[in-house]
Amino acid sequence: MTGLSSILIVVGLFLLGGIYSFVKQGMPKSLIVLLSIGAAMCLVAGVMRLEVWA
Repeated sequence: MTGLSSILIVVGLFLLGGIYSFVKQGMPKSLIVLLSIGAAMCLVAGVMRLEVWA
């Protein structure tokens, strides 16, 4: 596991936690959508790097 893929996966999971918190607080939908896209991109990039470099 490389350092960058670890960081991307951790950031993606952190963003997922933020999404859950924002949904519970009733934050604007546009902010939740942006966080969702960011989390998905980080997780996918981290996993792709794991498969490519493993």
